[in-house]
Amino acid sequence: MRIALTGGTGKLGRTAVRVLREAGHDVISLDITGTRGPGFLQVDLTDYGQVIDALAGVRDGATTQPYDAIVHLAAIPAPGIRSDVATFENNISSTYHVFQAARTLGIRNIVYASSETVLGLPFLQDPPYLPIDEEYAGRPESAYSLVKHLEETMAREFTRWDPTLKIFGLRFSNVMDPDDYAAFPGYDVDPKNRRWNAWGYIDARDGAQAILKALESDATGFEAFIIAAADTVSDRSNAELAAAEFPDVRVNRDLGEHDTMLSIDKARRLLGYAPQHSWREHV
Repeated sequence: MRIALTGGTGKLGRTAVRVLREAGHDVISLDITGTRGPGFLQVDLTDYGQVIDALAGVRDGATTQPYDAIVHLAAIPAPGIRSDVATFENNISSTYHVFQAARTLGIRNIVYASSETVLGLPFLQDPPYLPIDEEYAGRPESAYSLVKHLEETMAREFTRWDPTLKIFGLRFSNVMDPDDYAAFPGYDVDPKNRRWNAWGYIDARDGAQAILKALESDATGFEAFIIAAADTVSDRSNAELAAAEFPDVRVNRDLGEHDTMLSIDKARRLLGYAPQHSWREHV
């Protein structure tokens, strides 16, 4: 496939570009920053004119091959980096522009970064049950999360308007590179240290695998998937963690010793997602 990938200079984006290219795809990174070259185009996604021009494939007066798919990762990546208003305006407009341009240009395969925050992070209110899955309604608790919630609503409506369109929202957990794993043993000092996302994480390489699997799916319509590692960030048992921080939360099935409490069952079942990497291999 010829793929336009927004946010290619970001933490997940860098790995996704590499993994998709290694899989044989032609990937062009669209971002506000980057290195000049044939695989990069500088685009301000808050400007719809730039977005549709870039995705139309016209560059320096020459028309390139059309894009088969879009991977949309670009965003202000977390709450608290910029003001709430700046975060909301940047992220919602960027995603709307990408979705609208894709629909206008006939690009029917879109995979984008939703977020685990839609699940109710940082869990000031307990989740309804464990393990956490995609079955309960979104619970945005920040401007950043509110945008992610609204993006999923947009995606549902875009795919309702056009039943041939596929938009998959990947609710990535906290993205980690191998260099980050040295800090993980410190999380066990207090279970509260990672209560905010139920002790979840995702290795960037597995995040990229999920993107590849989502792109290759023949399904249409909108689907949201939690994308996390197969295990937690902790060496404490899940029974100990749940008893300490979520004592009143219903447990729907055996949590395992260290199995992720952000259920990836749907991604396994519908995408064939199979995480390969764990912090335990590095520490």
